[in-house]
This record gives sequence, structure tokens and C-alpha cells, in this order.
Amino acid sequence: MTKQTLDIRKATDALPVITLLKEVAAWLKAKEIEQWGFLLEGGEDEEIVQAVQSGDTYVVHLNNEMVATFTLYPRQSEWDEYIWGSEDQAGVHYLHRLAVAPHMMRKGLGQDILQWIFNNHNQSIRLDCVSGHPKLADFYAENGFTLVAESADGHYQFEK
Repeated sequence: MTKQTLDIRKATDALPVITLLKEVAAWLKAKEIEQWGFLLEGGEDEEIVQAVQSGDTYVVHLNNEMVATFTLYPRQSEWDEYIWGSEDQAGVHYLHRLAVAPHMMRKGLGQDILQWIFNNHNQSIRLDCVSGHPKLADFYAENGFTLVAESADGHYQFEK
């Protein structure tokens, strides 16, 4: 696919972000992929609202349609501290909830979004994902992330 001109900006309304994340969570569940089931029950709704309010969540539009979202924290969340341990966070961003609308998957959007993040944030980027989802782990590895470790509870830790 040719390079897409994405409109990436900070989210101002949590509802479309939550809606898209739940759509992706339902798609994953239908594919029997054990990831984000807690989102379907509203498990992170309040955290998502806070991330939008603090300016850490982004929405991605293509042709005036919201097609993806991600959150990029300039500090550790409670979850990051659990996964990575308490650490010096200078020069590190933590990527969470990168999600592409199911009808837009496999069109290079995820790769384009990661490239935008790399181009616009001159820090290390860390993320975690469930280790039982090899396609997702391969996606991050193919896009320049290095697998740093696997936590005892089954999460891969990646860094670029």
C-alpha cells in the first residue's frame, strides 16, 4: 500500500476512543485472541478518560474517519511500574492501547502510526503485550522494537 496521509492529533473526547477500543476488543474475542477482554466490560474506561484529559491519547483519522488510537505516556502508569518495575523514566515513553479499526487492519496503518511516533518523539518507546499473541509480537519486532523480556505473568516487554 502507498504511504497514507494520516491526521494524527491529541484526542479531545474519550467516547470515540472507548468505542473503537471496545470494537477492537470484540474483534479480538471473536478471533479467540486472549487480549483486551477487560476492555469489553469497561475495565479501563476511567483510565482512558483520564489519558484523554491529560493529553496522552491520540486519535488517527484517514479521510475524515477515525481509524485508530493510541496512548503514549511520558511517565510510568501503575501498569508500567508493575511490568517494568519502578525506574528512571527520563527519556522514555510508554505506548498503550494502539488499536486500528478492524475494517482498516492489514493496510499498513499500524506501521505508519509507529513511524509517526518515532518521528515525533525522540525518546525510547516501551510497550508490553500478551505473549500468547505471536502475530502482535512479530508486528512490533518487524517495526524496530527489541524484545527485552517476558514477565512471569505472560507479557512481552518491547523497547525501541
